[in-house]
Amino acid sequence: MQRTPALATESDVIVVGAGLAGLACARALARAGRSVRVLEARARVGGRTWSERMGNAVFDRGGQWLGPGQDRLAALVREYSIATFPTWDEGRKLLEYRGEVLAYDGTIPKLPALALLDLHLGLRRLDALTRQVARPPLSTPDAPRLDGTSVAQWMDAQLHTDAARAVVAAALRVVFGAEPEEISLLYALDYARAGGGFMKLVEVRGGAQETRFVNGAQSVANALAAELGDRVQPGAPVRAIDQSGASGAPVVVVSDAWRFTAERVVVAVPPALAAGIAYTPALPPPREQVHQRMPMGATVKVHLLYDRPFWRARGFSGEAVFERGPISVVFDNTSHDGAQPALVAFIVGDPARTWSLRPEDVRRETVLSLVGRLFGEAARRPTAYVEVDWSTEPYSRGCPVGVFAAGSVRVAGPALQAPTGRIHWAGTETATVFTGYMEGALQSAERVFDELMPLLP
Repeated sequence: MQRTPALATESDVIVVGAGLAGLACARALARAGRSVRVLEARARVGGRTWSERMGNAVFDRGGQWLGPGQDRLAALVREYSIATFPTWDEGRKLLEYRGEVLAYDGTIPKLPALALLDLHLGLRRLDALTRQVARPPLSTPDAPRLDGTSVAQWMDAQLHTDAARAVVAAALRVVFGAEPEEISLLYALDYARAGGGFMKLVEVRGGAQETRFVNGAQSVANALAAELGDRVQPGAPVRAIDQSGASGAPVVVVSDAWRFTAERVVVAVPPALAAGIAYTPALPPPREQVHQRMPMGATVKVHLLYDRPFWRARGFSGEAVFERGPISVVFDNTSHDGAQPALVAFIVGDPARTWSLRPEDVRRETVLSLVGRLFGEAARRPTAYVEVDWSTEPYSRGCPVGVFAAGSVRVAGPALQAPTGRIHWAGTETATVFTGYMEGALQSAERVFDELMPLLP
């Protein structure tokens, strides 16, 4: 016989999800004197930030970088005295293109002259389009056409060499965890606008990968959760939200063991995950379309630990781009003190979706063979090899972000942030600044807090 969940004490607000968005919103409510409870399905907090010790240092299984302009995140780092350090960016970078390994300086890979010109002109056109995007994006001139066009279609029309297309596609896969043909051009342009432009999203120095956390990015969520104390309840996956009661009746939130009641509910998980909650009454069609049309990107993150940073001795930064994959990019991931040399490789988009179906020894050999081609025989002999396939995480279902396909912004975009009755929606997917990043999660928390305060008794 299935046990009926016990009834818990009523709160002003129930927050679903203890990622950065949920925790930051809960902290703001608690500081404003409101009663709040955060329900988290996992045994840990942090959502898509997850830090663990590997070898001689702490590394991030999920999100790991802080960049310029991410002021909310930087403020929390200062407030909680969280130590950070600059990402290693010294030395030449590498591009694997058509079986050749090409070394280059700066951000743009070294390509044949015609391809390089094609890439430069294409990026200029992309930046020009990005600057035209309005807020909200559907108010952009020619928005329906931009939304109905995939990024791949734009690339086919605007990039004329295979090399330029390959480099842009590799960058887009890492940013979105999706293939160019799966992404609405309007969504991609709005996403880039929110982060300061496409180049800022892919650069290390001066870009979104500029700074790392000594004890991992999850240290921010851990600090927020520590301040909230027993208001955070882990191991409580939310199964249902019922707001069908009469006027004045509380909203009922049901987990496996408990029923919680509140005046308002904040759902601070990705739309693809929010779709798994049973809502009474059923969500209106525009909100249902958000859940149906915003699947998560696919990302596999591979940590390679070594006994020495041999690539640095050879004058390489550790950053590399692969034209064909399955790896898209590699970065130097060495600890702040150099005690644990490391590289990190990203497998994203189509290759990531089937990665875990391959035998473990085949996956490992594939990665080591690719990094060995670029960095030499020493790269084939890591002291540790750690994979994290975010598509297999039941309470994320992918990484780094949910993505709108062509035609979806017009249909579902207006409902992405709009409250549904007494349910409010947070999370980095709903952000208008640094969408998809930790900063975006924090901005969404601010928006929802501002929505809630006038509505609470």
